Amino acid sequence: MNETTKTQIPETEPVETGKKKQKKHRVRKFFCALLALIVLFVGVTTVITLIGLSASSKRAASFRAVDVSAPEFENIGDGVWNIHADNGLKVLQLTDVHIGGGWMSIKKDGMAINAVAAMITAEKPDFVIVTGDVAYPVPFQAGTFNNKSGAKIFAELMENLGVYWTIAFGNHDTESYSYFSRDQIADFYSSGDYPHCLLQKGPADVDGVGNQVFRVVNRDGLITRALILLDSHSYVDGDVFGVFWKYDNIHENQVAWYKSVVEGLQAENAETVKKLGTDKAAAYGQLGKVPTSLFFHIPLTECKDAWYEYYDNGFQDTENVQYLDGYVGEGKKQIYSGIHEDDLFETALELGSTDTVFFGHDHLNNIALKYKGIILSYGMSVDYLAYPGIFKLGSQRGCTVLNVDAAGKLTYTKESYYQEKYTTQYPKEQVTMQELKGERVLEDEN
Repeated sequence: MNETTKTQIPETEPVETGKKKQKKHRVRKFFCALLALIVLFVGVTTVITLIGLSASSKRAASFRAVDVSAPEFENIGDGVWNIHADNGLKVLQLTDVHIGGGWMSIKKDGMAINAVAAMITAEKPDFVIVTGDVAYPVPFQAGTFNNKSGAKIFAELMENLGVYWTIAFGNHDTESYSYFSRDQIADFYSSGDYPHCLLQKGPADVDGVGNQVFRVVNRDGLITRALILLDSHSYVDGDVFGVFWKYDNIHENQVAWYKSVVEGLQAENAETVKKLGTDKAAAYGQLGKVPTSLFFHIPLTECKDAWYEYYDNGFQDTENVQYLDGYVGEGKKQIYSGIHEDDLFETALELGSTDTVFFGHDHLNNIALKYKGIILSYGMSVDYLAYPGIFKLGSQRGCTVLNVDAAGKLTYTKESYYQEKYTTQYPKEQVTMQELKGERVLEDEN
């Protein structure tokens, strides 16, 4: 009997229908088009950014050098400088300049450059201290993650103006998502390309970048006042993007360093007097503590304590708090200080040398309060970018002018950018000079 041969027919994949083919083709076309749009968007924004950076650099380079006879700055090293200024010193505090350096911030960057140049040109300071946030690399407002772009524009402007300056870093100078770290930006500023930038990283065993001391020294070598800068860091407690406003405080080893600096100033002056000879030593008599001023970005918790005490007392002075000037424009009780406690203020009280503390961070706050004998003062901000619509407002924008006399006594004034004395090379924008009301009531306004 013949066996029947069975042929195994291999299984085949089902043949695609015309509809399935069309669906896959549409999906491929969609993703190809999306990719092309992304590439086009990146290309266009890159070109616009490069054009904007070029325009900002040209604007920064268009200002003439300021006619100022600067004192001698002597580099002692490790963040310490002597400023040889026998007849006193004029210092300008700027804060929260916020140069975006991206394709979305070109126009507002130009406004900030114009404002900084106008105020420095008119005031002719010996020295400029920026209390943080030169750069603002927030992508949905600046259009870039590159924090070096804003830093570069500002450094070029200051170098062209020919005025010596330094910075106490703010939270926006080096965001967690920015391209460059604090160390890298400090290296950039102090690379030698910008000789008028005096920033140094400071002691390696102290937290932060840019803990510095600028000592005003007279012809006899005595320190008449010290300007101490501290890095107030950035965000803390897991708030790496800053969306919950959890800000850091001055760290414990920074407080210890500050204490050692203050004690060292007094000891050094005592040694200097011994070397002066009998006649000159007698002229100085009993030396008191060397007066000091502190500069950093984020307000101390004591600033909030002082404001709350003043606010809760019906905007009247208390035993601890004396109102000096300015307003709280962020809101009735909006002081965005560090969220934890630190011992800097208590140490300052104990040492008895620090009489003034200058900071920034809250762009609509420019109040100054004297709390337990120490002046806590916001600077006038420059910001055109960080707060929505702030470029249309003007009451908060300006600078703080500090004058140190030959004996080391400090006086200061807060100056609005919209005064006539600040003439601008480019048109000054029209703004609303808003009332920062509801936060403080003057007796003579009632």
